[in-house]
Amino acid sequence: MAQIFSERINRLPLFLGVGAPLGLVGAIAFVWYFFSPWYTDVGYQPTQPVPYSHRLHAGDMEINCRYCHAMAEISPAAGVPPTQSCMNCHTLAMKDSPRLQPIRDSAADGLPMRWVRVHELADYVYFEHASHVRAGVGCVSCHGRIDQMDVVREEKPLSMSWCLDCHRDPAPNLRPVDQVTNMRWVPPPNHPEWALRTIQERGIQPPVDCSGCHR
Repeated sequence: MAQIFSERINRLPLFLGVGAPLGLVGAIAFVWYFFSPWYTDVGYQPTQPVPYSHRLHAGDMEINCRYCHAMAEISPAAGVPPTQSCMNCHTLAMKDSPRLQPIRDSAADGLPMRWVRVHELADYVYFEHASHVRAGVGCVSCHGRIDQMDVVREEKPLSMSWCLDCHRDPAPNLRPVDQVTNMRWVPPPNHPEWALRTIQERGIQPPVDCSGCHR
């Protein structure tokens, strides 16, 4: 009887025995990498040109986020504070501190401070900061407890799957609009019912199709 299969078929068990585990390990490593801090930048904590403590300003002194990030409610980007926002206080407070010399230099020569961006999205991602604030998404939902950070770090992965989790079920992240910047706000017992009612009354429908965030 003629031989149906080539002798090379005898190598198939060896190939499967070695290749399948390697493929599985590779797939696990691939998925792990794209959910790891190395890819999502969770924990990224750059050094700024001036040692600014959110714990002191937003926490201890309870300065509202909007004072420095004035564009958060009306612009796609929250923006960084102009030098004058710093000088409104520091013309008197710590006016001779050497740590604030870059701020004074910026005020004197009219050149903006070169703050280091912490939360960086890809160029192909469209994010409207104002629409999230107006919908009642608290700063904490995306930025964590900024008021407890001496040096700001990226707290959330800001990945597509992470964003979609909220877009598909925004209720847990909604709060009264006047509490958006309140870092200490705690949802009351009736929050689930309130959130669902708010979604219906205000027609909150976060996009889940590609064009919503990729334009």
